[in-house]
Amino acid sequence: MKRALIILALVLTVVLPFVLRPKRPAAERADVTLAIITPHNEAIRQEFGAGFRKWYRTRTGKTVALDWRVIGGTSEINRFVESEYVAGFRNFWTGKLGRAWSAEVQAGFANGRLAADAPGAVRAARVAFLASEVSCGLDVFFGGGSYDLVLQADAGRVVPSRVMERHPEWFTAALIPKKFSGEEYWDPQGRWFGNVISSYGILCNRDSLARLGLGQPRAWADLADPRYAGELALADPTKSSSIAKAFENLIQQQMQRRLAALRVADPQAAASDARTLEARAVREGWMAGLKIIQRLGANARYFTDSSQKPPIDVAQGDCAAGICIDFYGRAQAEVATQRSGGAARLAFVTPRGGTVNSVDPIAIFRGAPHREAAEAFLEFTLSMEGQKLWNFRPGVPEGPEHFALRRLPVRADFYRHAEWKPLRSDPDAEPFANDEQLVYQPAWTAHLFRESALAIRVMCLDTHPELVRAWRAIIAAGMPPAALDKLGELDALSYDEVSMTFRQTLAAKDKTEELRLANRLAAHFRQIYAEAEAIARRK
Repeated sequence: MKRALIILALVLTVVLPFVLRPKRPAAERADVTLAIITPHNEAIRQEFGAGFRKWYRTRTGKTVALDWRVIGGTSEINRFVESEYVAGFRNFWTGKLGRAWSAEVQAGFANGRLAADAPGAVRAARVAFLASEVSCGLDVFFGGGSYDLVLQADAGRVVPSRVMERHPEWFTAALIPKKFSGEEYWDPQGRWFGNVISSYGILCNRDSLARLGLGQPRAWADLADPRYAGELALADPTKSSSIAKAFENLIQQQMQRRLAALRVADPQAAASDARTLEARAVREGWMAGLKIIQRLGANARYFTDSSQKPPIDVAQGDCAAGICIDFYGRAQAEVATQRSGGAARLAFVTPRGGTVNSVDPIAIFRGAPHREAAEAFLEFTLSMEGQKLWNFRPGVPEGPEHFALRRLPVRADFYRHAEWKPLRSDPDAEPFANDEQLVYQPAWTAHLFRESALAIRVMCLDTHPELVRAWRAIIAAGMPPAALDKLGELDALSYDEVSMTFRQTLAAKDKTEELRLANRLAAHFRQIYAEAEAIARRK
């Protein structure tokens, strides 16, 4: 009898989920199915899917289904798309054109900066790819960061849209500016367009801050306070472009502060040799920014692959604060307030002068199987109907059906409608009127976006146990200057070293070179952290 009961329990455990699961609706029959790859969350996918289906049927009389492809963050998407185009072009090159495949052809056909002395076969491959309709099987890239779409555009994987011909009035300073606060908002060739604004900040749990005796953070550097040890939630910048961008903003702020200080200290040099002064500020600000990030890494409870995890853990009280993109923070704060009966347990803080308003873009893939529907989806996201979904409250006319997306539209004319303020989730947000934001200087760090993420990885992630151990020993010893100085020895990650060695390594055809560099630097920092810990323990 006992054995029979055990067997029955096992059978019920397996069968009941299938018996009790809700019935799925019948698969939607549509005239066209659009394949969209995106890092956007489920709320955005659902609201834009529902909104576009209505918009598309009204204008064409046809039905459209959206096939969302969600494989991870933007970095994972980039790797997937690249591999699909390599496979697709190889079939085209060897099959249709009957040409021989080689490592040089593979590296060169998507190289937007092909050297003039490249072999003839490589140049021919590049020309053939740009003239082809080789496909990755997807239609639209929706979301991510402008840096990632610039890479895709340079490679030739995304192509010009016709939306600039259809709506030239949209792409003006009065509606969607070409550039704002130093950030590019759309590609002049029409290969990608920003459709929503993002900024970066700190989500904090007020209850946890009170427990730690901390006030609400106002600046990035506030998170370097040793009282945050083990209480900070961070994402891996090599996996999350949004967090890599936040760290870039932090470094840029330090560069700009250093430049302002040098101009005040030496007005004559500022007037006579501005270029030399700027170069010095960039290098000194770079080092100051890395030192802050190192302490943030030392305070981090973890580094996660998902940029959505830190806001969740802060809301649950597992961490006191976390760095995240603005809409993750605002949405999590809103949910927490609703669940607590109106008590504002969470706060999202935009560091003053420490973040820019960058854009999440959209683009159409080369060889998109459903080009016309892809063009329509891109147009919808930039139309006022699509823009309203980003910040209108759920249930209001022309707003989202279920979810408050809590994001800021890219169209400047959206904010000029005073009558819409009662309908908006963030009625006081005025991104184009904010005079406290950082002004991005792309010449300083844009070319080091991947390189800086790798530098942070070897400094903080690959060596995290050793860094944390050294940091806690330093805290216990009363923050002795000698130990802090040893901890902050970052000459191996100087601006010039990262600009040269890191760039050459990441550009190399042999990807094992990156692994060798990371291993060498990780060993170097483990040694530094061990020495810093030893100094602290002696004190």
